[in-house]
Amino acid sequence: MLDATTALVMPDLATPAGWLPIVFVLVMALAMLAYVIMDGYDLGVGVLLRRADNEAQKDSMIASIGPFWDANETWLVLGVGILLVAFPAAHGLILGSLYLPVALMLVALTLRGVAFEFRVKARAEHKPMWDKLFYTGSLLAGWSQGFMLGHLVTGFETHWASQLFSALIGLCLVAAYCLLGSGWLIMKSEGVLQLKAVRWAQASLWLTGAGVAAISLATPWVSERIFDKWFSFPNVVMLIPIPAVTLALFVVMARSLKRLPVRLAQGNEYGVAVPFACTVGIFLLAFYGLAYSLFPWLVVDELSIWQAASSPEALMVIFYGTVVVLPLIVGYTVFAYRVFWGKSTALKY
Repeated sequence: MLDATTALVMPDLATPAGWLPIVFVLVMALAMLAYVIMDGYDLGVGVLLRRADNEAQKDSMIASIGPFWDANETWLVLGVGILLVAFPAAHGLILGSLYLPVALMLVALTLRGVAFEFRVKARAEHKPMWDKLFYTGSLLAGWSQGFMLGHLVTGFETHWASQLFSALIGLCLVAAYCLLGSGWLIMKSEGVLQLKAVRWAQASLWLTGAGVAAISLATPWVSERIFDKWFSFPNVVMLIPIPAVTLALFVVMARSLKRLPVRLAQGNEYGVAVPFACTVGIFLLAFYGLAYSLFPWLVVDELSIWQAASSPEALMVIFYGTVVVLPLIVGYTVFAYRVFWGKSTALKY
């Protein structure tokens, strides 16, 4: 284990050894944030699939994520790829500590992908089986990601309390994904399914809030340095807007979800984007708070981005590749969402 005190010494930020690790940790953070939001809603739709009343509703739910779900996982590949090539020391330590949940997530994502493709083409009598597998893959992928988040926050402790905390965060992240998925369905669907999505969002709201609160309360207590970053003066005054705005977004979303059924019954779709937009805002603020707490550590008080980074020469080569690849991914993502925006239509193969 590396000496934490040496991690406090930063190299000259004007040199490649100083600024390149910062660039790559920002790109990695962007990739993981994009993945959590974009793949989060389609994982949520997968978890909600078993709550649909009939095959027509399930077909509509699958159609709403059909053009996007596969490409959304590109961001996960980008984030993990950067961790591997730009921060190899952290890659070995983090994935070594998270071997089992990572393996579970990969199996779940594979199961989910296979189930999606076979469900669309399967005979009617086989569809229920693929629906269950799609639900199972979505649930396990979401829970394993939450479990990994809990472990990251607690510094990869193996104590039973840390394991229990991580398991509970896994459940809360599944609820957050369901909230994202419900918001997505409110925008993309119509009729009975749209009204059901409002109820699903209301049911997911409070467990999502509990997860955000648990992460927010646990993170400062993991490390004295993180505690000082949040509660020393004047930091505590400047950071108050983060929890305040997060709470406001929860209140706005709860009020919107309460009013939406009446509006939708009248054929008025004003405000259908509010639940999804508020959920994305909550994810952004929670992610910013977590990033502020952890930076510049990849493993709390053990491994900094400069300790974990590859050589400046290697990072420079990777940097040129990233400059080419990242705009292509962003451009394709924007193009896909622009083309398929609006209400979903039936998938045709």
